[in-house]
Amino acid sequence: MRRYGWLVGLALILGLGWFFFDPPRFWLNLTKQVEPTPETGVQLVVQYDCRSCHQIGGVGALKAPNLQGITQRINDPAQMTLRLWLQNPRAVKGNTAMPNFHLSDSEIEAILVYLTQLDRQGQTR
Repeated sequence: MRRYGWLVGLALILGLGWFFFDPPRFWLNLTKQVEPTPETGVQLVVQYDCRSCHQIGGVGALKAPNLQGITQRINDPAQMTLRLWLQNPRAVKGNTAMPNFHLSDSEIEAILVYLTQLDRQGQTR
């Protein structure tokens, strides 16, 4: 029994590494719940520094697609394409430069609520 202790230890280390580097959705949803409001969306856009690559509401860089009007440009009423990008960018486009921020479903919803509000109002914020 003792000679298999290293195997158990290795499995434990690999399992913890998986949770740390690529946490499963259920874990993200348990540990990163937020109120899906436009205000929370603004905070998340700032926290994850989205404007360092994207232009949002007329502010930010243009290294990646301009997100002004994104919720109106895509013929996708449920915004599934945007949700998939925010859940796991490399699952949508394997060679994308966009990192996986490991967002929870409520964080994704908050960002989409914020982008939708900007698109409806046409305001910069």
